[in-house]
Amino acid sequence: MTKRLVDTSKIPGWGVDADPKNNPTYPIRHIEDQKDRGLTWTRPSQQIPQVEVLRSIEHNRLPAVIGTSTPPSGLSGAIRRYAFRRSESDWWHWLLLMGADRINVVEGVVEDLTRGKLPNIPGEMGARSEWQHNKKGFVLKAGATLAVGIALVAAFRRGGSRQDNQPAPAVATPTDPDSVPHIPY
Repeated sequence: MTKRLVDTSKIPGWGVDADPKNNPTYPIRHIEDQKDRGLTWTRPSQQIPQVEVLRSIEHNRLPAVIGTSTPPSGLSGAIRRYAFRRSESDWWHWLLLMGADRINVVEGVVEDLTRGKLPNIPGEMGARSEWQHNKKGFVLKAGATLAVGIALVAAFRRGGSRQDNQPAPAVATPTDPDSVPHIPY
């Protein structure tokens, strides 16, 4: 790869926003006349959180209105707290948050089961809408899920039956300590 100079005047559209008079967003960024255009507003009063709210390290304050319906809890909450110690520009921040979402789903199913409630997983995953709008995709997903389930059941049965059919290994218990062969290391 060579580093040669490029004549930017020959590239169409290069530097179109260099001149503020030619920039279509310049009036919006020009803040001296915002009062005349009605672009001033007073910040709403701050909502006082009653639960833990995670805040990005890039922002020095919370927004005026915050979501408090699902505070961080359990393993997913611990992962979220760790993710919010990282910058939003760090891809680990977002991977950790996506992983915490997946773990939170499992935690929710386990919580439902411990309360004696059987979760409607197909309904929550949108099976009815999938069937209504994407029948081919629904059949493919259902077939793949069924095939994986059958393969898992077969693997467990084969592994369990092999273990049951084999006789237990005989364990020799010598009575004379001199009859045990000595193996030098």
